[in-house]
Amino acid sequence: MTDVPVSFLLNWHATSYHAPIFLAQAKGYFKEEGVSVAILEPNDPSDCAGLVGRGTMDMGVKAMVHTIAAKANGHGVTSVGCILDEPFTGLLYLEGGVDGKGNGITNDFRSLKGKRIGYVGYFGAVQVRELAEKYGMDPEKDFELIRVGMDVVGAILDGRIDAGVGIGAVNGIELEAWCTANGRPETDVKLIRIDELAELGCCCFCSILVLANDDFRAKNPEKVAAVMRAIKRGADDVFAEPKKAWGDVCKFKKTFRTELFAKIYERCFPFMSRDLRNVKRDWTKVSAYCHRIGVCDANFTPNYTNEFIQWEQLPEPADPAANQVLMAKKQDEVRVKGGVLTAAQPVAVAA
Repeated sequence: MTDVPVSFLLNWHATSYHAPIFLAQAKGYFKEEGVSVAILEPNDPSDCAGLVGRGTMDMGVKAMVHTIAAKANGHGVTSVGCILDEPFTGLLYLEGGVDGKGNGITNDFRSLKGKRIGYVGYFGAVQVRELAEKYGMDPEKDFELIRVGMDVVGAILDGRIDAGVGIGAVNGIELEAWCTANGRPETDVKLIRIDELAELGCCCFCSILVLANDDFRAKNPEKVAAVMRAIKRGADDVFAEPKKAWGDVCKFKKTFRTELFAKIYERCFPFMSRDLRNVKRDWTKVSAYCHRIGVCDANFTPNYTNEFIQWEQLPEPADPAANQVLMAKKQDEVRVKGGVLTAAQPVAVAA
Protein backbone atom coordinates (compact mmCIF):
# COMPACT_ATOMS: atom_id res chain seq x y z
CA MET A 1 0.00 0.00 0.00
CA THR A 2 2.92 2.35 0.64
CA ASP A 3 4.86 1.48 -2.53
CA VAL A 4 3.48 4.31 -4.69
CA PRO A 5 3.05 7.70 -2.95
CA VAL A 6 -0.28 9.45 -3.17
CA SER A 7 0.30 12.73 -5.03
CA PHE A 8 -1.33 15.55 -3.05
CA LEU A 9 -1.50 19.04 -4.57
CA LEU A 10 -2.06 22.11 -2.40
CA ASN A 11 -4.33 24.93 -3.58
CA TRP A 12 -1.74 27.63 -2.88
CA HIS A 13 1.87 27.91 -1.81
CA ALA A 14 2.23 26.28 1.61
CA THR A 15 0.46 28.45 4.15
CA SER A 16 -0.62 28.29 7.77
CA TYR A 17 -4.02 26.66 7.36
CA HIS A 18 -2.27 23.68 5.76
CA ALA A 19 -0.87 22.91 9.24
CA PRO A 20 -2.86 19.64 9.76
CA ILE A 21 -1.55 18.30 6.44
CA PHE A 22 2.08 19.13 7.22
CA LEU A 23 1.71 17.78 10.76
CA ALA A 24 0.50 14.50 9.29
CA GLN A 25 3.73 14.39 7.28
CA ALA A 26 6.05 15.73 9.98
CA LYS A 27 4.84 13.41 12.74
CA GLY A 28 4.66 10.33 10.58
CA TYR A 29 0.88 9.99 10.69
CA PHE A 30 0.61 9.18 7.00
CA LYS A 31 3.17 6.39 7.41
CA GLU A 32 1.49 5.08 10.55
CA GLU A 33 -1.83 4.96 8.70
CA GLY A 34 -0.17 2.91 5.97
CA VAL A 35 0.15 5.43 3.17
CA SER A 36 2.94 7.47 1.59
CA VAL A 37 2.04 11.02 0.50
CA ALA A 38 3.93 13.46 -1.74
CA ILE A 39 2.76 17.02 -0.92
CA LEU A 40 3.19 19.39 -3.86
CA GLU A 41 2.74 23.16 -4.27
CA PRO A 42 1.30 24.77 -7.44
CA ASN A 43 2.71 27.56 -9.56
CA ASP A 44 -0.82 28.50 -10.63
CA PRO A 45 -3.58 28.03 -8.01
CA SER A 46 -6.18 27.61 -10.76
CA ASP A 47 -4.66 24.25 -11.69
CA CYS A 48 -5.51 22.16 -8.65
CA ALA A 49 -9.12 20.99 -9.06
CA GLY A 50 -8.61 20.31 -12.77
CA LEU A 51 -5.37 18.39 -12.21
CA VAL A 52 -7.03 16.22 -9.58
CA GLY A 53 -10.14 15.84 -11.75
CA ARG A 54 -8.09 14.73 -14.77
CA GLY A 55 -6.14 12.24 -12.69
CA THR A 56 -2.80 14.04 -13.03
CA MET A 57 -2.89 14.26 -9.22
CA ASP A 58 -4.52 11.73 -6.90
CA MET A 59 -5.67 14.17 -4.24
CA GLY A 60 -5.41 17.83 -3.31
CA VAL A 61 -7.13 20.81 -1.73
CA LYS A 62 -9.24 23.56 -3.30
CA ALA A 63 -12.12 25.94 -2.55
CA MET A 64 -15.69 24.70 -2.86
CA VAL A 65 -16.71 26.93 -5.79
CA HIS A 66 -13.76 25.65 -7.85
CA THR A 67 -14.51 22.06 -6.90
CA ILE A 68 -18.08 22.42 -8.14
CA ALA A 69 -16.87 24.12 -11.32
CA ALA A 70 -14.40 21.32 -12.04
CA LYS A 71 -17.11 18.67 -11.73
CA ALA A 72 -19.54 20.74 -13.83
CA ASN A 73 -16.86 20.90 -16.53
CA GLY A 74 -16.64 17.12 -16.67
CA HIS A 75 -13.67 16.49 -14.38
CA GLY A 76 -13.85 13.48 -12.09
CA VAL A 77 -13.31 15.12 -8.71
CA THR A 78 -15.06 14.78 -5.35
CA SER A 79 -14.58 16.51 -2.01
CA VAL A 80 -13.82 14.02 0.76
CA GLY A 81 -13.43 16.55 3.56
CA CYS A 82 -12.87 20.18 4.60
CA ILE A 83 -9.88 21.77 6.36
CA LEU A 84 -10.86 25.47 6.44
CA ASP A 85 -14.53 26.24 7.02
CA GLU A 86 -16.09 29.49 5.71
CA PRO A 87 -13.07 31.85 5.77
CA PHE A 88 -14.07 35.46 5.06
CA THR A 89 -13.31 36.14 1.41
CA GLY A 90 -13.86 39.23 -0.68
CA LEU A 91 -12.30 42.27 -2.29
CA LEU A 92 -9.30 43.49 -0.33
CA TYR A 93 -8.14 47.09 -0.56
CA LEU A 94 -6.21 49.70 1.38
CA GLU A 95 -8.32 52.55 2.66
CA GLY A 96 -6.81 55.66 1.14
CA GLY A 97 -4.80 53.63 -1.36
CA VAL A 98 -1.13 52.68 -1.20
CA ASP A 99 -0.08 56.32 -0.93
CA GLY A 100 -2.72 57.07 1.71
CA LYS A 101 -4.08 59.99 -0.28
CA GLY A 102 -7.38 58.41 -1.17
CA ASN A 103 -8.69 56.02 -3.79
CA GLY A 104 -12.43 56.48 -3.33
CA ILE A 105 -13.09 52.82 -2.47
CA THR A 106 -15.56 52.13 0.34
CA ASN A 107 -17.53 49.08 1.45
CA ASP A 108 -20.05 49.94 -1.30
CA PHE A 109 -19.32 47.70 -4.30
CA ARG A 110 -20.30 50.55 -6.62
CA SER A 111 -17.29 52.53 -5.40
CA LEU A 112 -15.20 50.17 -7.55
CA LYS A 113 -16.42 51.88 -10.70
CA GLY A 114 -13.43 52.93 -12.79
CA LYS A 115 -11.06 50.78 -10.71
CA ARG A 116 -8.78 47.86 -11.53
CA ILE A 117 -9.89 44.67 -9.77
CA GLY A 118 -7.53 41.73 -9.38
CA TYR A 119 -8.62 38.12 -9.27
CA VAL A 120 -6.81 34.83 -8.73
CA GLY A 121 -8.37 32.56 -11.37
CA TYR A 122 -11.23 32.38 -13.82
CA PHE A 123 -14.08 31.96 -11.35
CA GLY A 124 -13.01 34.96 -9.31
CA ALA A 125 -13.73 37.04 -12.41
CA VAL A 126 -17.10 35.29 -12.82
CA GLN A 127 -18.04 36.21 -9.24
CA VAL A 128 -17.04 39.85 -9.67
CA ARG A 129 -18.97 40.16 -12.94
CA GLU A 130 -22.08 38.69 -11.32
CA LEU A 131 -21.83 41.17 -8.47
CA ALA A 132 -21.43 44.02 -10.95
CA GLU A 133 -24.70 43.10 -12.63
CA LYS A 134 -26.41 42.79 -9.24
CA TYR A 135 -25.33 46.34 -8.38
CA GLY A 136 -26.32 47.84 -11.71
CA MET A 137 -22.83 48.07 -13.18
CA ASP A 138 -21.53 47.02 -16.59
CA PRO A 139 -18.82 44.38 -15.96
CA GLU A 140 -17.27 45.09 -19.36
CA LYS A 141 -17.08 48.87 -19.05
CA ASP A 142 -17.29 50.05 -15.45
CA PHE A 143 -14.03 48.52 -14.20
CA GLU A 144 -11.02 46.53 -15.43
CA LEU A 145 -10.48 42.93 -14.35
CA ILE A 146 -6.85 41.84 -14.08
CA ARG A 147 -5.71 38.29 -13.37
CA VAL A 148 -2.96 38.33 -10.75
CA GLY A 149 -2.82 34.69 -9.65
CA MET A 150 -1.16 34.23 -6.25
CA ASP A 151 0.12 37.82 -6.17
CA VAL A 152 -3.00 39.72 -5.10
CA VAL A 153 -1.18 41.54 -2.30
CA GLY A 154 1.84 42.38 -4.45
CA ALA A 155 -0.45 43.69 -7.18
CA ILE A 156 -2.19 46.03 -4.72
CA LEU A 157 1.10 47.29 -3.31
CA ASP A 158 2.81 47.89 -6.65
CA GLY A 159 -0.22 49.66 -8.11
CA ARG A 160 -1.30 47.11 -10.71
CA ILE A 161 -4.75 46.90 -9.10
CA ASP A 162 -6.83 48.96 -6.71
CA ALA A 163 -8.55 46.00 -5.05
CA GLY A 164 -8.30 42.24 -5.35
CA VAL A 165 -10.05 39.03 -4.39
CA GLY A 166 -8.46 37.41 -1.36
CA ILE A 167 -8.96 35.71 2.00
CA GLY A 168 -9.02 38.11 4.92
CA ALA A 169 -7.21 35.75 7.31
CA VAL A 170 -4.38 35.18 4.79
CA ASN A 171 -3.94 37.94 2.20
CA GLY A 172 -5.40 40.51 4.59
CA ILE A 173 -2.70 39.68 7.14
CA GLU A 174 -0.02 40.24 4.49
CA LEU A 175 -1.45 43.70 3.85
CA GLU A 176 -1.61 44.40 7.58
CA ALA A 177 2.08 43.50 7.87
CA TRP A 178 2.88 45.99 5.11
CA CYS A 179 0.86 48.66 6.93
CA THR A 180 2.77 48.07 10.17
CA ALA A 181 6.12 48.24 8.35
CA ASN A 182 5.10 51.53 6.69
CA GLY A 183 3.64 53.34 9.66
CA ARG A 184 0.04 52.76 8.65
CA PRO A 185 -2.67 51.40 10.97
CA GLU A 186 -3.68 47.80 10.35
CA THR A 187 -7.27 49.02 10.16
CA ASP A 188 -6.45 50.56 6.75
CA VAL A 189 -6.88 47.02 5.39
CA LYS A 190 -10.49 46.56 4.34
CA LEU A 191 -12.46 43.61 2.99
CA ILE A 192 -15.68 43.90 0.99
CA ARG A 193 -17.06 40.44 1.75
CA ILE A 194 -18.43 38.56 -1.25
CA ASP A 195 -20.80 36.50 0.89
CA GLU A 196 -22.49 39.66 2.12
CA LEU A 197 -22.62 41.26 -1.34
CA ALA A 198 -24.08 38.10 -2.86
CA GLU A 199 -26.46 37.64 0.10
CA LEU A 200 -25.24 34.09 0.70
CA GLY A 201 -25.37 34.25 4.48
CA CYS A 202 -21.97 32.55 4.74
CA CYS A 203 -18.52 32.39 3.15
CA CYS A 204 -18.73 28.65 2.50
CA PHE A 205 -18.08 29.09 -1.24
CA CYS A 206 -14.42 29.52 -0.30
CA SER A 207 -14.21 26.71 2.27
CA ILE A 208 -11.00 24.80 1.54
CA LEU A 209 -11.73 21.16 0.78
CA VAL A 210 -9.77 17.92 0.50
CA LEU A 211 -10.30 16.50 -2.99
CA ALA A 212 -9.85 13.07 -4.54
CA ASN A 213 -9.85 12.00 -8.15
CA ASP A 214 -12.92 9.82 -8.72
CA ASP A 215 -11.08 6.92 -10.37
CA PHE A 216 -8.37 6.98 -7.72
CA ARG A 217 -11.00 7.06 -4.97
CA ALA A 218 -12.90 4.12 -6.48
CA LYS A 219 -9.76 2.00 -6.91
CA ASN A 220 -8.00 3.03 -3.68
CA PRO A 221 -10.60 3.75 -0.99
CA GLU A 222 -8.23 2.48 1.70
CA LYS A 223 -5.61 5.07 0.69
CA VAL A 224 -8.12 7.92 0.72
CA ALA A 225 -9.34 6.79 4.15
CA ALA A 226 -5.75 6.60 5.41
CA VAL A 227 -4.96 10.12 4.16
CA MET A 228 -8.05 11.48 5.89
CA ARG A 229 -7.27 9.69 9.17
CA ALA A 230 -3.76 11.14 9.15
CA ILE A 231 -4.96 14.69 8.44
CA LYS A 232 -7.55 14.32 11.22
CA ARG A 233 -4.75 13.39 13.62
CA GLY A 234 -2.93 16.54 12.52
CA ALA A 235 -6.08 18.60 13.11
CA ASP A 236 -6.50 17.01 16.55
CA ASP A 237 -2.97 18.13 17.42
CA VAL A 238 -3.72 21.69 16.27
CA PHE A 239 -6.76 21.97 18.51
CA ALA A 240 -5.30 20.10 21.49
CA GLU A 241 -2.08 22.14 21.71
CA PRO A 242 -2.03 24.98 19.16
CA LYS A 243 1.37 26.34 20.21
CA LYS A 244 3.11 22.98 20.20
CA ALA A 245 1.49 22.02 16.91
CA TRP A 246 2.70 25.23 15.29
CA GLY A 247 6.20 24.65 16.66
CA ASP A 248 6.20 21.15 15.17
CA VAL A 249 5.05 22.50 11.79
CA CYS A 250 7.78 25.15 11.81
CA LYS A 251 10.46 22.56 12.62
CA PHE A 252 9.35 20.60 9.57
CA LYS A 253 8.65 23.51 7.20
CA LYS A 254 11.26 26.23 7.63
CA THR A 255 9.41 28.74 5.42
CA PHE A 256 6.82 29.02 8.21
CA ARG A 257 9.35 30.39 10.70
CA THR A 258 8.23 34.00 10.37
CA GLU A 259 6.00 36.34 12.33
CA LEU A 260 3.76 36.69 9.27
CA PHE A 261 2.95 32.97 9.02
CA ALA A 262 2.40 32.85 12.80
CA LYS A 263 -0.17 35.64 12.54
CA ILE A 264 -1.89 33.90 9.63
CA TYR A 265 -2.05 30.73 11.77
CA GLU A 266 -3.69 32.67 14.61
CA ARG A 267 -6.24 34.30 12.33
CA CYS A 268 -7.02 31.10 10.41
CA PHE A 269 -7.32 29.01 13.56
CA PRO A 270 -11.01 29.89 14.23
CA PHE A 271 -11.90 28.74 10.69
CA MET A 272 -10.04 25.42 10.84
CA SER A 273 -12.31 22.39 10.79
CA ARG A 274 -12.22 20.12 13.83
CA ASP A 275 -13.98 17.15 12.23
CA LEU A 276 -13.09 17.76 8.53
CA ARG A 277 -16.64 17.01 7.40
CA ASN A 278 -18.39 18.39 4.34
CA VAL A 279 -21.39 20.41 5.50
CA LYS A 280 -24.56 19.56 3.57
CA ARG A 281 -26.10 23.01 4.21
CA ASP A 282 -23.05 24.72 2.69
CA TRP A 283 -22.97 22.47 -0.35
CA THR A 284 -26.66 23.08 -1.02
CA LYS A 285 -26.19 26.83 -0.71
CA VAL A 286 -23.06 27.03 -2.85
CA SER A 287 -24.43 24.72 -5.54
CA ALA A 288 -27.40 27.09 -5.89
CA TYR A 289 -25.01 30.06 -5.99
CA CYS A 290 -22.90 28.36 -8.68
CA HIS A 291 -26.03 27.78 -10.75
CA ARG A 292 -26.89 31.46 -10.35
CA ILE A 293 -23.51 32.60 -11.67
CA GLY A 294 -23.52 30.06 -14.50
CA VAL A 295 -20.91 27.66 -13.14
CA CYS A 296 -23.24 24.64 -13.13
CA ASP A 297 -26.77 23.82 -14.22
CA ALA A 298 -29.87 23.45 -12.06
CA ASN A 299 -29.58 19.65 -12.03
CA PHE A 300 -26.06 19.60 -10.62
CA THR A 301 -25.51 17.00 -7.91
CA PRO A 302 -23.07 18.26 -5.23
CA ASN A 303 -19.80 16.35 -5.57
CA TYR A 304 -18.91 15.54 -2.00
CA THR A 305 -18.91 12.57 0.34
CA ASN A 306 -18.36 12.07 4.06
CA GLU A 307 -17.75 8.33 3.72
CA PHE A 308 -14.13 8.82 4.79
CA ILE A 309 -15.01 10.87 7.89
CA GLN A 310 -14.88 7.80 10.11
CA TRP A 311 -15.23 9.56 13.46
CA GLU A 312 -17.80 11.58 15.36
CA GLN A 313 -19.04 14.63 13.47
CA LEU A 314 -19.74 17.80 15.42
CA PRO A 315 -23.18 19.46 15.31
CA GLU A 316 -23.63 22.39 12.94
CA PRO A 317 -24.18 25.87 14.41
CA ALA A 318 -27.81 26.38 15.39
CA ASP A 319 -27.75 29.86 13.84
CA PRO A 320 -25.19 30.05 10.98
CA ALA A 321 -25.79 33.77 10.38
CA ALA A 322 -25.20 34.62 14.04
CA ASN A 323 -22.10 32.43 13.99
CA GLN A 324 -20.70 34.48 11.10
CA VAL A 325 -21.20 37.69 13.10
CA LEU A 326 -19.42 36.08 16.05
CA MET A 327 -16.55 34.96 13.83
CA ALA A 328 -16.11 38.49 12.49
CA LYS A 329 -15.93 39.81 16.05
CA LYS A 330 -13.37 37.18 16.98
CA GLN A 331 -11.22 38.09 13.98
CA ASP A 332 -11.05 41.66 15.30
CA GLU A 333 -10.26 40.40 18.80
CA VAL A 334 -7.41 38.22 17.55
CA ARG A 335 -6.01 41.12 15.50
CA VAL A 336 -5.96 43.40 18.56
CA LYS A 337 -5.23 41.00 21.42
CA GLY A 338 -3.45 38.14 19.67
CA GLY A 339 -4.58 34.57 19.21
CA VAL A 340 -3.62 31.02 20.15
CA LEU A 341 0.12 31.77 19.97
CA THR A 342 0.33 35.18 21.63
CA ALA A 343 -2.77 36.10 23.63
CA ALA A 344 -2.74 35.83 27.41
CA GLN A 345 -6.19 34.27 27.12
CA PRO A 346 -6.65 32.96 23.56
CA VAL A 347 -9.91 33.84 21.86
CA ALA A 348 -12.32 30.90 21.75
CA VAL A 349 -13.45 29.42 18.46
CA ALA A 350 -17.03 30.08 17.40
CA ALA A 351 -19.54 27.33 18.04
